[in-house]
Amino acid sequence: MIQFEKSRPIIVIPYQPRWVDEFQQIGGQLRQVLGEMAVRIDHIGSTSIPDLPAKDIIDIQVTVADLDDQAIVEKLMGAGYGMRVEYGRDEYIGIPDPDSPELRKRYCREKGGDRRIHIHIREDGRFNQRYPLLFRDYLRAHPIMRDGYALIKMRLAEIFPDSIDGYLYIKDPLMDMLFAAAQAWAQAVNWQPDEAYL
Repeated sequence: MIQFEKSRPIIVIPYQPRWVDEFQQIGGQLRQVLGEMAVRIDHIGSTSIPDLPAKDIIDIQVTVADLDDQAIVEKLMGAGYGMRVEYGRDEYIGIPDPDSPELRKRYCREKGGDRRIHIHIREDGRFNQRYPLLFRDYLRAHPIMRDGYALIKMRLAEIFPDSIDGYLYIKDPLMDMLFAAAQAWAQAVNWQPDEAYL
């Protein structure tokens, strides 16, 4: 049997309308720091989907033209954001090559003392830049999928109350399965990302 190490508690709470305003405030601060280096700044993850329970962590995607532009890191670090080099890639079942440029990213956390946020910096046009936007818009448009996903997240929090690794061990492959359905939907409706970005 797989053993998972203890981590911070996994607490999934009901959807909070304040998450939209918090994203606007945090995203606005990121826009001031990065200026035109940020092609777009989007609210992603579960807190971006109305009526979806979530962990109280705001996920933000900063889309950039060139992930290797060191000025991005310098500006974020200079503003007090905590860069985390250990999270330099995403994973996706459909792209088994761990070195694929389609999965590269940069990642940072909130400034010291601020509310918990995860900032994912991805390159414009890459697979992993499109993934969270499509996943978000698909769940916004499909309440049954959203509600089923919510139920699984809440049950995982019950099963793995003290292990983020255990929680993600099940949740991440499930997201990739849902994403396959989202891609079919995107093609059928000629999907384009929601224009509500900063």
